[in-house]
Amino acid sequence: MNRPAWLLFVLVSVLWGIPYFLIKIAIDDLSPLLVVAGRCAIGAAALVPVALLRGSLGALRGRLGPVAGLAAVHIVGPFLLITYGETHISSSLTGILIAIEPVVIALLMANAEPITGIRVAGLVAGFLGVVVLVGLDVSGDSWGLIGAGMVLLAALSYAYATKLVQQRLSDVPPDALTAATTTISTVVLLPFAVFRLPSPGAVGADSWLALAGLGLLCTALALLAFYRLIALAGSNKAGLVTYVNPVVAALLGVTLLQEPVGVGTVAGFLLIVAGCWLSTRPTRTPSEALAPVT
Repeated sequence: MNRPAWLLFVLVSVLWGIPYFLIKIAIDDLSPLLVVAGRCAIGAAALVPVALLRGSLGALRGRLGPVAGLAAVHIVGPFLLITYGETHISSSLTGILIAIEPVVIALLMANAEPITGIRVAGLVAGFLGVVVLVGLDVSGDSWGLIGAGMVLLAALSYAYATKLVQQRLSDVPPDALTAATTTISTVVLLPFAVFRLPSPGAVGADSWLALAGLGLLCTALALLAFYRLIALAGSNKAGLVTYVNPVVAALLGVTLLQEPVGVGTVAGFLLIVAGCWLSTRPTRTPSEALAPVT
């Protein structure tokens, strides 16, 4: 990756390690549905003026179908799954489970980059990491298992969304794409969220600030950077931001929310990281493999 891609990679890695911590704070006083709808609405309010000023919305003409599909699989679905999932599991475990995303991307992109023996080993390691996490961290807790399942479904949805952007929407300017997806998501969610409004004075300032951070930083800015990263580096490399996301999420959860991290959490995370690394290694052609080292 070139320098702009690396800078975007670091930015997205940090911005998408923060939301699990902010979600945990926001759902103390706000319903998960309202958190997701509010997050989308704040993101759209920030992004639409940017797209209008840049005159990039014309690039969406004739793309309503894939853009609406992207809104469903990259925002509405996974945001709801993660937020409701965090009512049952810790923010640090949520971030670690999301790290399975590069393994899923490797499977989805198998036609473009064949699954080699090393990649199979990576896929197996990643799967074992999830088994260890779920088996040791939430074993015997039915609601914990449900929460973990929601987060894993969100990871699958994120992986498909990454592939969708690269294959069908990589030529759309990121500001137009993010403005459209957040607006569509807001329109879909707000009619339901109005029935979940809190009573006056029932929400603390920390919850409102967390929601603002989710909308401005973790949605608007992060999506802009991520879609641009996909265009520069491709879906496989862009998906590797989940190497760093869990570290940020775990550090915030442990230091600020006093969430426990057991042996199972560490072991599962290491297996997932190893699986991601192996399953996303670039495939060399026979001529490249036989080329002399200089």
